[in-house]
Amino acid sequence: MRFSFLPWLLSVTCFAAQFDLLIRDALIADGTGTALVKGNIAVKDGRIVTVGEVTGDATTVIDAQGRVAAPGFIDVHTHSERIARTPAAENFVRMGVTTIVTGNCGGSRTDVAKFFEELDAAKVAVNVATLVGHNSVRQKAMGGNFLREPTVEELEKMKALVEQGMNEGAVGFSTGLIYVPGSFAKTEEIVELAKVASAHGGIYASHMRAETTKIFDAVEELLRVAREAKIRAELSHIKLSGPSAWGKASEVLAVLDRARAEGLSVTHDAYAYTASSTGLSQLIPDKAREGTRQDFIARLAVPELKAEIVAEMKRTRERQGRTDYSYVVIAQFDADPSLNGKRLPEAAKLKRGSDSLDDQVEMILDIERLGGGSGIYHGMNETDLQAFLRHPLTMIASDGGPRIPGEAVPHPRSYGNNARVLGRYVRELKLLTLEDAIRRMTSLPAETFRLRDRGVLKPGAFADIVIFDLEKVTDPATFDAPHHFAEGFTDVIVNGGIVLRAGELTGVRTGWPLRP
Repeated sequence: MRFSFLPWLLSVTCFAAQFDLLIRDALIADGTGTALVKGNIAVKDGRIVTVGEVTGDATTVIDAQGRVAAPGFIDVHTHSERIARTPAAENFVRMGVTTIVTGNCGGSRTDVAKFFEELDAAKVAVNVATLVGHNSVRQKAMGGNFLREPTVEELEKMKALVEQGMNEGAVGFSTGLIYVPGSFAKTEEIVELAKVASAHGGIYASHMRAETTKIFDAVEELLRVAREAKIRAELSHIKLSGPSAWGKASEVLAVLDRARAEGLSVTHDAYAYTASSTGLSQLIPDKAREGTRQDFIARLAVPELKAEIVAEMKRTRERQGRTDYSYVVIAQFDADPSLNGKRLPEAAKLKRGSDSLDDQVEMILDIERLGGGSGIYHGMNETDLQAFLRHPLTMIASDGGPRIPGEAVPHPRSYGNNARVLGRYVRELKLLTLEDAIRRMTSLPAETFRLRDRGVLKPGAFADIVIFDLEKVTDPATFDAPHHFAEGFTDVIVNGGIVLRAGELTGVRTGWPLRP
C-alpha cells in the first residue's frame, strides 16, 4: 500500500497547476490611466505574475468574457473603526473596493496595534489602513475640557500618541476641524502633531474648518500645516456647502494648484453625491457642546445661554443662504427610530406639532439632549461636484463605512459611490474616461497613501482585482432606500483570494491590515 501510493503522489506533483488563478479574456485597465488592452492575468501566492499573454494552467480559471479587469479600488476616506464587527464588508466588496483607509476626520483608534490584531482575528474581507485621529488623541490627552490650548504636558502626550500610532503602522495623521474637540485647536497645535507623522513619512488628511464661504481660510490653514510640518496633505471630501458658497469650485482648485506649483504635495478626494452626512450636533455651536452632554443640557436650562445658542444657530443658517433646515434629513436617531429618513421640518411637525423655524431648532436641541443622531445634509450642487471630479488629483472616496442592511437610513454612498462614478460620470455623462476614473480609484490613492504594490495590475503587485461589466454597473442605493448593493461587479479578488465570484460572496476573507 505504501509503495502503490507513491506514483499517485508523484503524478500530482508533476501536473500541479502553474498558477493559483488565471483570469482570461479580460479588458485590462492597469490602473495607471493608460488605454485598456485585451489579455489575461495570472496570479500565484497572492501576487500578480503575468499580465497580457499568459501560457500555462491554473487551479482556478475565471473567464472574464470581455469584461473590465482593474486593480481593486482603494477608498481612502472611510469611517471603519468597527469593521471587525462586519468583517465581510459586503457593501464595499460589491462596489469593487478591496482596500480602505479609516481613521479620518480626526476620529480613530489610538491603539493601532490592537486594532490590527482585531482585524487579523476577524479575518476581514478587505485590506485596512488607518490614520491617527487628532480628535481622538486630543480627547485622550485633555479629558473633557477642550475650550482651551493644551498644556505643555498634554501636547506632549498627544505627540506621544501620534508617535505610538505611527510606530504601530498608521499611514498618517487626520484632523476633523469642524468637530469638537478639534474645532478648539489652534493651527500651531496641528502643526506640531503633523510634524510627528511627517517624521515617519506619513500623510496629513484634513476635514477642514470650513466648506462654506470660509473655505479659503480653511484651505490656507491646510497649506500652512503642509508647509510648516513638511508633510504631504490630503483635503478630505472636497466640497462647497450652502448656496452662498456655490460656484467657487474653480477658485478653490486654483488656490490648490498654485500651492502645488510652489512645491507642496496636495491632493483631494470626493464622493459622487451632492449631499454630505455627519452628526446632527454639527448644527449646534461648538461652544454649546464643550464638555459632556450633561454640560450641554445644563446650558439649555439657563435661559440666557439657550437664547445665545438659538441665535447663533439662526445666524449660521442665514450666512449659508438657507431659510430653514429642510436640507437636513435624520439618518439615525436611536432614541426614536421612527424619525429616521424624515426631514427636520417634518420631524418637528410630527413631534412638536409645528414645522416653524423655532420648532425646527428645538427639534435639533431635543435630538442632542436625547443622545444625538446623524443626518444627511443636501448642501452641495452638481456643477461644483463635477468641477471637483474633473480635476486630475481628485481621488474617489466614499466617506462611508461598513453597513448592515436595514439598519437606519444612511447615506447611499457606502453602497454605491464607486458604481455611481462608473455608471453616471463615466458611462452616462462621459465626464471622466474609464481609464482615468479607474486611476483615481487605484494607482493615485496607492501612491498618495504609499500603499506599496497596490493599485496597479503588473507583475509583483498584490492580486487585488475587480472584474465588472461597465454597461451593467449601477448604484440602486438612493437617499430614500439606501440599503441596495451596487450591481455590475462580478468578481473581486483580495490578495489572491476570491471574495466575490460570479456575483456571489464566497466566504473567503483575505484582507490584511496595511502598514507602511
